[in-house]
Amino acid sequence: MMKAHTLLPAAIALALMTGVAQGAEPLALRLKPLAFLAGHCYKGTLAGGKDTDEHCFTPAYGGQVLRDVHTVHGPEHPDYVGETTYYWDPEARRIEYLYVENAGGIMRGTVEPGDDVIVFPATRYSVGIQSMTLRVRWTLQGDGYEAWSEVQDTHDKELWATMFRVRMAKSP
Repeated sequence: MMKAHTLLPAAIALALMTGVAQGAEPLALRLKPLAFLAGHCYKGTLAGGKDTDEHCFTPAYGGQVLRDVHTVHGPEHPDYVGETTYYWDPEARRIEYLYVENAGGIMRGTVEPGDDVIVFPATRYSVGIQSMTLRVRWTLQGDGYEAWSEVQDTHDKELWATMFRVRMAKSP
């Protein structure tokens, strides 16, 4: 028979892996600018009207990080899925993130929260040996936000083109 002191760590690990009580976790003080996202999903319809973009935000590890599972659903392709982990970097004294996705892409960057806006400054997104520079801005609007993503021109670094602009509404 296993003793209670050997079962407790396993039970805690299982609860963390399965998400038990994660919605109740408060975010760490340094992540408070992102607190409105925690425990909610936001969904929008992309240009063309066929694909939907959904982000679901969950606090994890005692509120020390905010996890964002991002899925693009569409009738003509398999789901595109990515996960962003937002965290406080004490050395840099700012919110940073790591993004990975099912096509092998990766992106690291910083978050600049402001009044009614969250800015993700220009950073590199890479898949294998290919990469591009992106910047993103989320403007808060009522029950959601507008996500505006731009890509930098590869020849003229002063030029930016809109990749997409979508209204993300809180899902019920």
